[in-house]
Amino acid sequence: MDRSGQWASVVGLGTWQLGADWGEVDDKEALSVLEAAAESGVTFFDTADVYGDGRSESTIASFLSGRPDQHVLVATKMGRRVEQLPENYVLANFREWNDRSRRNLGVDRIDLVQLHCPPTPVYSSDAVFDALDTLVEEERIAAYGVSVETCAEALTAIARPNVASVQIILNPFRMKPLLEVLPAARAAGVGIIARVPLASGLLSGKYTKDTVFAADDHRTYNRHGEAFDQGETFSGVDYATGVEAAAEFAALAPEGYTPAQLALRWIIEQPGVTTVIPGARNPAQARANAEAAKLPALSAETHAAIRDLYDRRIKSQVENRW
Repeated sequence: MDRSGQWASVVGLGTWQLGADWGEVDDKEALSVLEAAAESGVTFFDTADVYGDGRSESTIASFLSGRPDQHVLVATKMGRRVEQLPENYVLANFREWNDRSRRNLGVDRIDLVQLHCPPTPVYSSDAVFDALDTLVEEERIAAYGVSVETCAEALTAIARPNVASVQIILNPFRMKPLLEVLPAARAAGVGIIARVPLASGLLSGKYTKDTVFAADDHRTYNRHGEAFDQGETFSGVDYATGVEAAAEFAALAPEGYTPAQLALRWIIEQPGVTTVIPGARNPAQARANAEAAKLPALSAETHAAIRDLYDRRIKSQVENRW
């Protein structure tokens, strides 16, 4: 997969939605999503200590505790439990956050820990990466990576010798990482984890301009970056524009593909992508997402049409920001 030598399925599972911020998902349904993903060949679960204040991590632990032979690489994140100041990214806090995540996950050593979109100066701090190296030396974590908001942050992290992975927003409505980030990661042997692959569901083609999301869904309360980076919600695309462009995108789906599978397949086929981590609210979604890994390769014509759509409808809104 990356510098760490660990391997992940090309379609993983993002578990933000099993914690919070996407409306309510009950425990039984959450476990059934994990089970459906694992049965479909998914071997990479991505979570964070703030998803449901640890609920997502604990749910993964509950799932894996009864399945000792189930090989899943679990990646979590840390850093968003405190005020977002560079001075909070220190070894003592890392150990405290790591202790909590290891308890939640029920493990002595976590496969992969990622800094969770920290303030930009953190990526340039030698002390931060020395502290992460210490966590590896103490066998608290097997490897570490970063989750970033911008391409510039990604490139700074890739230049660090022990960064195993970079998690970044990449989808047909967010193509800027293709220019420099993916080539640099390939050259350095750094894994790329593509997140927000469906642009918060826009690319599923299921939404209209009149769709209403729950009050506790970030697609309601963070459309303009009120709670965290705007790019995390609909990839930073204006919702009305996104709905129209998503309808055009859905029409490009080859026979046998859903629009969501088209988006996932497009990401999988980008050179340098290690794994893509769509979320799933129910088992059917988890299975359909995993199926994208087995679908036929997209034609050059389809790739060109997707690029044309991005250039015409989306690029001017997002490419100068992230």
